[in-house]
Amino acid sequence: MHNNPVALVTGANQGIGLQIAKDLVTHGFTVLVGSRNLERGEAAAKEVGPDARAIQLDVTDENSIVAAAKRIRSELGRLDVLVNNAAIADTRRLPGMSVEEYSKSTRPSVVSLDELRAVFETNVFGVVAVTQAMLPLLREAPAARIVNVSSGVGSLTRNSDPAYPWRSIFGPVYPASKTALNAMTLAMAIELESTGIKVNAACCGHADGRGGRPRASAPRAPRSGWSDGHLLQPGRPAPVVISFIRVIPPYTPGDSGATKDRKNLTQRRKGENGGQINSKKMTKGTNDT
Repeated sequence: MHNNPVALVTGANQGIGLQIAKDLVTHGFTVLVGSRNLERGEAAAKEVGPDARAIQLDVTDENSIVAAAKRIRSELGRLDVLVNNAAIADTRRLPGMSVEEYSKSTRPSVVSLDELRAVFETNVFGVVAVTQAMLPLLREAPAARIVNVSSGVGSLTRNSDPAYPWRSIFGPVYPASKTALNAMTLAMAIELESTGIKVNAACCGHADGRGGRPRASAPRAPRSGWSDGHLLQPGRPAPVVISFIRVIPPYTPGDSGATKDRKNLTQRRKGENGGQINSKKMTKGTNDT
């Protein structure tokens, strides 16, 4: 049994996922850098540090998911945190095409169904598939956490407001996939709330998916009511994700979520996070459907 808490981050070979992996290591986690391409994952793991390991994981490939779960159990014997970060924005956006131009080509009346299926396969079905495969391990952890990396552009409440600055680009591909992810997150939270496994959706801001750097051209959404609506800053990666999972109690072999004293854990979370983060209270602006 591995002594340190273990976290799996999907799509962690670049961008936000890589930055989350780096943050988790600084908080004492052994981090599994999930990557479709193992060589890229290994390069990323070296960048993260000695407490990171690459693991081949394609969230759209059932065999890859099953193999990853088996490897985690055989090599580490535990999984405390799952960060479902892997996602794609599109498959047909041409080089040089602006977000506005692409959004016009993906209106409901003209969107390619192949494009729609491809994005949902990764952003929605992939999350469910990976979570299902990792749940047996997570159920054995003393205080497991699942964080689904979502986006405020999927909020139906915000997009229903004519004053919302990104309303014009809301469409059935990437934005709607994040709406569906928010719904899946709530469904997971409701199912798992009696187990003590906390499930949250987090919006990390706007970043270059290749390097985690802020996008200079990204419009700023209103920040009222957001704990995480900032642009990512270099060296300050995805703090909202860490806030959901940083309180992991010491692990005792044989202990499980079913036997852990949840009252004590809740008190600790109140003290460190300024209030309990429970399964039904996900990130404001990303949990509405």
